[in-house]
Amino acid sequence: MTKLETSYLGLSLKSPLIVSSSGLNSSVDKIKEYKKYGAGAVVLKSLFEEQILNEVSSLERHSDYTEAADYLKHYVTANNVQEYINHIKAVKEAVDIPVIASINCMSDSQWLSFASRIQEAGADALEVNIYYLPVDPKRKAEEYENIYNSIAEKLNKIITIPVAYKIGSHFTNPLNVIENLRFRGANGVVLFNRFFEPDIDVNAMKVVPADIFSSPSDLRYTLRWVAIASHLIPEIDISASTGVHDGEALVKMLLAGANSVQVCSAIYKNGAQHIEVMLRDLKEWMDKKGYKSIADFRGSLNMGSIADPAQYERSQFMKYFSSYE
Repeated sequence: MTKLETSYLGLSLKSPLIVSSSGLNSSVDKIKEYKKYGAGAVVLKSLFEEQILNEVSSLERHSDYTEAADYLKHYVTANNVQEYINHIKAVKEAVDIPVIASINCMSDSQWLSFASRIQEAGADALEVNIYYLPVDPKRKAEEYENIYNSIAEKLNKIITIPVAYKIGSHFTNPLNVIENLRFRGANGVVLFNRFFEPDIDVNAMKVVPADIFSSPSDLRYTLRWVAIASHLIPEIDISASTGVHDGEALVKMLLAGANSVQVCSAIYKNGAQHIEVMLRDLKEWMDKKGYKSIADFRGSLNMGSIADPAQYERSQFMKYFSSYE
């Protein structure tokens, strides 16, 4: 009998498919659907540090009294966090799959105190989504990377539930970033984050948001680094994200070495039932290949498991296309 059970961050998952952090997970009823169709876990919609700080800043600008500003700051922060805590509790009561909370942050300041409350609310793990846009040409790259390290160090002293860090794809050396996070207590990483991207409307002559959904072709970059990192840093769990739209993509990420695979855009486009379709395709592929469990093949095509590891290296690009004219 084919079994889809696996583990991620020390948590037991009924399947390797996780519904990633987004508005998809903003209601208990939706999450019940994901569980029904076979999702192994859910990552709740993020609590945004930036959003809370912006709300506080807006209220402070409209207040002439220091005491009033302090009260408003406390009120906004407390209410945003309490709503999130209530959501965690409601989801935990409704489903029996792991519930991973999410914080979207840009510093190592005030939000760290939220982490303890998230743990107390019953979250099974925490996903930390960090992004700090490097727009200062005088700051060195390591200064930005140290923000990640500082957050990991401090958070490791505050909570005991597993923590995964969702990182972006634009580091010069993502392996060093992952290794530094592992050294500071991270249990896992999510490769990779999908950030807001601007576009230009040439008719309206203004900057507009680009398409918020990923495309199947986005899989390739993530696939490369999952395959490399799962071999070179096996001590940390990896959740593959971005570009996973069907069962074949799910299989590819597992072969590359992912412990779990996060899906978002495909569910937005196809509905919750697409989870069942993707898992059915995974099962059919496993049956065809004679695999009884995820462990039988996970990582079997990562960088350390293939005859020519250089296929995952950038130097192969020119070699591959040299025969084309």
